[in-house]
Amino acid sequence: MHLNRRDFVSAAGSGAVVWLWPHRSKSAEDGRTRLILLGTKGGPSRTPTAIDRHLASQVILIKGVPHVIDCGLGVTDQLVRAGVPLRALRHIFITHQHSDHNLEYGNLFYTAWATGLTTAVDSWGPPPLAAITRAFFLQNAFDIDLRIPDEGRPDPRPLLRPHEISAAGVVMQTPDVKVTAALVPHPPVTPALAFRFDTADRSIVISGDTAYSEALIELAKGADVLVHETMFLPAIERLAQRIGNGARLLEHLKAAHTSTEEVGRVAAAAGVKLLVMSHLVPGDDPTITDEQWTAGARQNFTGRIVVGRDLMEI
Repeated sequence: MHLNRRDFVSAAGSGAVVWLWPHRSKSAEDGRTRLILLGTKGGPSRTPTAIDRHLASQVILIKGVPHVIDCGLGVTDQLVRAGVPLRALRHIFITHQHSDHNLEYGNLFYTAWATGLTTAVDSWGPPPLAAITRAFFLQNAFDIDLRIPDEGRPDPRPLLRPHEISAAGVVMQTPDVKVTAALVPHPPVTPALAFRFDTADRSIVISGDTAYSEALIELAKGADVLVHETMFLPAIERLAQRIGNGARLLEHLKAAHTSTEEVGRVAAAAGVKLLVMSHLVPGDDPTITDEQWTAGARQNFTGRIVVGRDLMEI
């Protein structure tokens, strides 16, 4: 595998062990829990400078079973690029119902079905997940009703099983993983969730979109990995000017997201072993260096930090 200099500095400088696909670590072969970042950009916009960052998503492979968390635009292709078979899809988790986290929810499942998926997929997330699922199938009913007899496929509608989550607590438990949710503040979206995955060998927390959150700190206590959304305050005014909505957009960003300094406070208070910065806002500003992303967090957190990149395995 080739690592360019920027990738190597990001990985080695943090003290973390990271890989970029298609490198296969020993964990890929020995059944260990694997985390792959699929999309590391925050927000729904797409610009030429964001070409190497897709929208929010990641996959945790537990004994080879994919657990996809968030379905931003591009998640399906990123799973394919990461070497994860779409037919192996079993679980989808949505942290909240913002388009950069759910826009490709239905399309991920549908493409897996078109690729040969015949087994059930459980989806987990806040309301109106069930209504979103029904609406997706209504939108695609013409195509579904053609393909079932024409291509000999099973009806996909019973295969995607939504489970709505409105409260904190354990939301799923199998012999291989316990998944726990916390309610986090992301105004005006409510409920918004963070998820913790506890397996035999690792504990991984995905913050979702959130402002500074005591509930998230409690959820992440002692975790091996915390993947936390991150906002670089000095650059968000440039972002607002470029996208539009000016003062109103700035107001939302400051109220609903977590600055680099606050991310460090969360990681330190939770006592996590590794902090992974992702859902970067702005994630399409090439002038922001990895050192700038991490500098604020290092004011409060002395542990290992990685600035997330698409298709990075941690």
